[in-house]
Amino acid sequence: MNTYKELQRECYEANMQLDALKLVVYTFGNVSAVDRDKGIFAIKPSGVPYDVLKPEDMVILDFDANVIEGRLRPSSDTKTHAYLYKNWENIGGISHTHAIYSVAWAQAQMDIPVFGTTHADHLTTDIPCAPPMRDELIEGNYEYNTGIQILECFKEKKLSPEEVEMVLIGNHGPFTWGKNAEKAVYNSKVLETIAEMAYLTRQINPDAERLKESLIKKHYERKHGKNAYYGQEFKH
Repeated sequence: MNTYKELQRECYEANMQLDALKLVVYTFGNVSAVDRDKGIFAIKPSGVPYDVLKPEDMVILDFDANVIEGRLRPSSDTKTHAYLYKNWENIGGISHTHAIYSVAWAQAQMDIPVFGTTHADHLTTDIPCAPPMRDELIEGNYEYNTGIQILECFKEKKLSPEEVEMVLIGNHGPFTWGKNAEKAVYNSKVLETIAEMAYLTRQINPDAERLKESLIKKHYERKHGKNAYYGQEFKH
């Protein structure tokens, strides 16, 4: 009996959604899903095309990136996922893509400014871009050190991973996370959409102004504040 079947299924479906949303090119990109009670996570295997991927292909690891179960080699970004799970105890899923507009901002080494209400619906800050990795980290345990790079960025900018569920890695690309793998993928799509909108805004008006604080607060709080009124409440 496969004791990890449910976790593998969650991880598989999230990875397939990443492909369906056109956030990946070929086999680039990966999603992981965590089981906090067991202290493990599942992640996509490295380099396996999405059209042949199966739930049982998802690799199970602990938070030190040791393989618990799986016949395939895990994603090359596994140590980054493991580091984030180990240090941020409230996240349940992580997504990494090479989506075009998100990567373009990362390659430009720029935060994505809050230009409009679509951005403000999801967070009140600019989307942070961590600076390119230091040489000593590149030469070391690269993927593990990518996790360090993300945490250093959040510490420096005084950001909370519960409030800002996305980051750009300078010259690399985006990582997003959430309460589960599905939310991590949702955030990947939101990030890519915001990145494209911000790029087009800058093309139309290079001097476009940041959204004023009153609108940022209004749009964020109507979705996430204590008196939020966006959406529906369904009784089961």
